[in-house]
Amino acid sequence: MKKHDAQHHSRTAGSDQQAGVPRRTVLKAVAAAGLAGWAPFVRAQSRTLTVTCWGGSYEAAVRSAFVEPFAKEKGVTVTLVNSADLTRMKVQVQSKNVSWDVFDSIGPQIMAGSREGLWEAVDTSRIDGGGLVQKPGKDHVSTYFYAGGIGFDPKRFPDGKHPTTFKELWDVQKFPGRRGLRSRVSENLEMALLADGVAPDALYPLDIERAFKSMDRIKDAVRKWIETTPETVTLLANNEVDFSYTYLSRVLPAQRNGQSVQMSLAQTLNSFEYLAVPKHGRNTQLAMDYIAFCLRPDRQAAFCEMVEFSPNALAALDSLSPAARARIPDMKDPNSIIVDDAWWGEHYEALQRRFTEWMLM
Repeated sequence: MKKHDAQHHSRTAGSDQQAGVPRRTVLKAVAAAGLAGWAPFVRAQSRTLTVTCWGGSYEAAVRSAFVEPFAKEKGVTVTLVNSADLTRMKVQVQSKNVSWDVFDSIGPQIMAGSREGLWEAVDTSRIDGGGLVQKPGKDHVSTYFYAGGIGFDPKRFPDGKHPTTFKELWDVQKFPGRRGLRSRVSENLEMALLADGVAPDALYPLDIERAFKSMDRIKDAVRKWIETTPETVTLLANNEVDFSYTYLSRVLPAQRNGQSVQMSLAQTLNSFEYLAVPKHGRNTQLAMDYIAFCLRPDRQAAFCEMVEFSPNALAALDSLSPAARARIPDMKDPNSIIVDDAWWGEHYEALQRRFTEWMLM
């Protein structure tokens, strides 16, 4: 599934109402009474929640698992906006004219917004933090995570003929072949350190110099520095690389489409998606309710049945079908490593510049 493809906005079913009375009726009554000054107050009390989204099959899963049941339970309208543009979000907050009530985005954007003070503090009293893989941050909460690992073609490389761990991926003598790695620095440095013998629980803070020395050892075997996520699978399917760093959320749909691709779950890097509530919003408390709702185990399970992601709520695992559970890395396994988004939030920009220069050397 490619989250960033969608460009069109979608809306949930539901009337534009306020406390059971059509909002248009309320505004007309206000105007008729000559109380135009109250119109902003009426707008501020709107029971319409706007949530950013990524479109496509992701939007369909969000709508079914979260939006529609939440709207029904609360008696509100939820609108999905297929845009997670941090620049636009920042403009809204700084102008105090906020139209997006919940911001759904990846770690680097959420952490950048956190550093700039864009988000409200999370109301942790509504969330069972002890039951989460990733505990709530001061101003953001993760809803799910997605796994990255070593992809290969099982027809060309059956068991025993392909690497399953990052140390094996770096072993070009035992597992010769063309590698495909991402052109971004994050995940690469983690793999490099794990390949060099760093224990998963000692990974952060990353030893940057050691990581680049380890990258030097694999560089000549890299046929393609991959810029776009779909290529992590298509390069394997088209026999342009032999082993690729890819994602379970890409491999499983490719398998359903008949492509011969597979991903090792022996060692994975797991990244989180986050929800945050912007400051100066009109529906802060309702937005907090929505976040808490999205973390309910039953809602997490419903969502992860529809998409190739893993729930943040551990209790959701008990409700997943055997097929859904089989595709999720075991987060109790130390080789299921969580990418430290907070660390990358502080270091990504400078290290990406260095990594880009290193690739060209």
